[in-house]
Amino acid sequence: MSMEKNKDCIFCKIVRGEVDSDKVGESDNFFAFLDAHPRAEGHVLIVPKKHYVTLLDIPEKLGNEMLEFTKKMASEILDKKLGDGFNIVMNNLDVADQVVMHAHLHIIPRKEGDRLRMIS
Repeated sequence: MSMEKNKDCIFCKIVRGEVDSDKVGESDNFFAFLDAHPRAEGHVLIVPKKHYVTLLDIPEKLGNEMLEFTKKMASEILDKKLGDGFNIVMNNLDVADQVVMHAHLHIIPRKEGDRLRMIS
């Protein structure tokens, strides 16, 4: 499912500037902002500016660009010493705990002994 924008989607509203966010990065096709309910300090969300529901909906060319943008944002997290490592998480559809039906990646900074639980 691809649409230029979805009028009711919270992430589309953030991208359009209708809802405030703590923006940390932007490219032609992606927007990065701090998670409103962070698992760790510096927890960032990467969202495509166009509305896609899951990873499967994102065109391959855009997927490659999303990976490059995510790498850039993750490097900045490490450079800012917000973590010594990081997890990249993407939930796809309800059964996988996707809450906002707009494709997005989480970059979660990790520190030794932080006791966060991730799938392993």
